Amino acid sequence: MLIVLRSDASAADHARVVALITSLGFQSHTIPGAQRNAVAIVGNDGRLDAARFSALPGVEDVIHISRPYRMVAREWRREPTVVRFPSGESIGADALFVVAGPCSVETEAQIFATARAVKRAGVSALRAGAFKPRTSPYAFQGLGLAGLELLARVREETGLLIVTEALDEEGLDRVAEVADVVQIGARNMQNFALLKRAGRAGKPVLLKRGMAASLTDLLLSAEYVLSEGNPNVILCERGVRGLEASRTLFDLNAIPAVKSLSHLPILADPSHATGKRALVPAAARAAIAAGADGLLIEVHVQPDAALSDGAQSLYPEQLEVLMGELRGIAAAIGRSLPTAP
Repeated sequence: MLIVLRSDASAADHARVVALITSLGFQSHTIPGAQRNAVAIVGNDGRLDAARFSALPGVEDVIHISRPYRMVAREWRREPTVVRFPSGESIGADALFVVAGPCSVETEAQIFATARAVKRAGVSALRAGAFKPRTSPYAFQGLGLAGLELLARVREETGLLIVTEALDEEGLDRVAEVADVVQIGARNMQNFALLKRAGRAGKPVLLKRGMAASLTDLLLSAEYVLSEGNPNVILCERGVRGLEASRTLFDLNAIPAVKSLSHLPILADPSHATGKRALVPAAARAAIAAGADGLLIEVHVQPDAALSDGAQSLYPEQLEVLMGELRGIAAAIGRSLPTAP
């Protein structure tokens, strides 16, 4: 960390900064300049709070040299993290990983029909919410425990891995009993108590970027999970608030940026990023070309009758076409996508 002093900072201001650094157990090194001085903190591991210095008299700016997160950083682990499953699938290796399914579990017929359809398309895992965080308290909130029971039966019949969301600490254990991957949604990205609990759940965690979160915010949230002993974290770019042309602004830059900053794998969610069925395939193709390790795609056998997010859900036939297109892109960039059974 570098403390930049104002050009009119007094000797007392300088001494005050040095004294605070010493009191916190670090060493200081003054860097004289033609117009202003700076004081470097020696030995800071990135966890020091910049606010301790920014409010001091004579301080103009505080510049972070080391990153505020450690365990998720490339400097901590040079090799990419690969999340592996007992069934043989993995996330973060050369093979791309596609998760597809409806926004929520609605009925037994709906979830089984959709699961069979996505499996025919060559998808590795089913996504569906038993518990749904909705903007309106009057919207469909999911089937709850009954939805989890249906997901368990779907996995038994189809062999698909299950990705489903946990909303709170109390429900996380029940979700983890069924899910192969526990999803932490965008609204809960900074629910730090839930992140800590997920870090102790013993299951891989899919962490979606919050709608107004920076990449640093996302990686610090992942740090919470890793710091509790769980190395199997998968990040997900799902769009941030932006223009009204689509549901959110798909931050395609985030995919290669995360790859340069962190060793964790990252998926892309073109369904939430665009909010419109017609836009999903293009965003999905772009995400794979940009380096995403896989996709999270909403698919429904009857999107027009869906209880949530029907407008952004692909028909099964559209998913099959898209999977074929993605195989061509994957081959062009030296990756692969499982073929349909």
